[in-house]
Amino acid sequence: MAWSFRKRIKIIPGIHLNISKRGISTTIGVRGASVNFSSRGTYLNTSIPGTGFSHRQQISGGNNASIQQPAYSPTLQTPVLPIPNLPQEPASTDNIFSLDANQITSNDMQGIKDAILLAHKQRNELTVDRFSVFEQWKRNERRLSWSYWLLYGFMFKKHTLALKADIAKQKETIIAIDQQLKNSAVELDFNFDEEMRTQYQKMLSAFEQLCKAEKIWDVTSSYTNDRYTTRSSATSVISRLPVKFRLGELPDIYSKTPAMIWQNANGADLYFYPNFIVVWNNRNHFAIVGYEELELNYATSRFIEDERVPSDTIIIDKTWNKVNKNGQPDLRFKDNYQIPIVAYGNIELKTTTGLNERYAFSNNQSTSLFNLAFLEYQISLIKLEYVPVIG
Repeated sequence: MAWSFRKRIKIIPGIHLNISKRGISTTIGVRGASVNFSSRGTYLNTSIPGTGFSHRQQISGGNNASIQQPAYSPTLQTPVLPIPNLPQEPASTDNIFSLDANQITSNDMQGIKDAILLAHKQRNELTVDRFSVFEQWKRNERRLSWSYWLLYGFMFKKHTLALKADIAKQKETIIAIDQQLKNSAVELDFNFDEEMRTQYQKMLSAFEQLCKAEKIWDVTSSYTNDRYTTRSSATSVISRLPVKFRLGELPDIYSKTPAMIWQNANGADLYFYPNFIVVWNNRNHFAIVGYEELELNYATSRFIEDERVPSDTIIIDKTWNKVNKNGQPDLRFKDNYQIPIVAYGNIELKTTTGLNERYAFSNNQSTSLFNLAFLEYQISLIKLEYVPVIG
C-alpha cells in the first residue's frame, strides 16, 4: 500500500485592532468569516472569497458603559537632574513578584489568549507530525540502500520503485508541513489613525532610549534596614538582578508592530503591545493584561551605590560606609570610606489581578521621559470608546 499523509489544518484566526480617536475596534476571524467588536456594536462579517459577495450583520448593539479613568493624574513635566534632597525609597517587607500568569489575565482579553493557545497547539502537533514523517523518510532510505546493495534484482524492482515513490511523497510532505508551520501563527495587525500613531511612536522612541540605559535591574525584594545594627544611612535594602530591555516579538505571533520586551529575573517576561501586555512564561503558560488595568508608577530614588557607578548616572550626594545617627562618619571604624548617593529611576507595574514588578534604571532622565510618554498614550487609549475582545 502506497504511503500517504492527510491532515486538515485549522486556520489560525487573525486579530486586527484599529486604534483611533473614534475608539478601538477588534476583529477576530479568518478569510471569509470574522467578528468585529467596537463601540458601535458587534458585527458578523461573511464573504465568499473570489466572488465579491459579502454580508455584514449586526449581532448586538453598542456598549455605552462608562470607562473607568486611571486612579492617578500624572504631571506632564520632566524633572531636571540633579535632584536635591530626594526622599529615601519607601521600604517594603515583601518579595516583589507577580502571581501565576493564569491568574492575572484580563477577562476581556481571553479571545486573544485563545487564538495564541490554538497557534501553539497546532504548531506542536505539526512538529510531532514532521518528526514522524522525517523518521519514515530516513527509514525508507535505509531500506532502499539495503535493497540495492544486498538484494538487487528484477524481482525486487517493484519494491524499489514503491520505496522511491514513498520517499518522494515524504519529502513533499515535509515541505508542506514546514509551510504550515510558517503559517501557523497568530497575526496581530494594529492600525492607528494619525493622532494615535504619533503618540505611540513617541512612546516607542522613549522606550528605545530607555533600553540604552547602561544598567537596568529587576528589583526582586526590598526590606527595612536596621540602621542601628548596620551603621548605615540606608533605610532599606534591596535585591536586584541585571536584565535587558529590547524590541522583539513573541514565538508563534507575527506582528509588524514590535513588542517592547521587559525581561523579568524572577518570573514571566513582559511583552508590551499597543493596547495590552502579554505576561509570558512559556507557550502554554501566559497571561494577557489590558492597559486599562495597568498602574504604572514612576519615582526617583536616592540609592547608596556600593558598586561601580554607571556612566549615565548622576551622583547627587555622598555618605559614609559607617555612619552615626546624625549622618556623620562613625570614627570607631578605622577604614571608613565615602560612598556615592545616586539618583536612579524606578518604575513599578501593578494590576489588581496580581501583576507586581519593579525595575530600576541607571538613567533617571530617560526613565522619566518614558514614564510621561507611556502615561500620555495610556490615558488617550483609555479615553477612547473601547470595547475589548470577547472570546
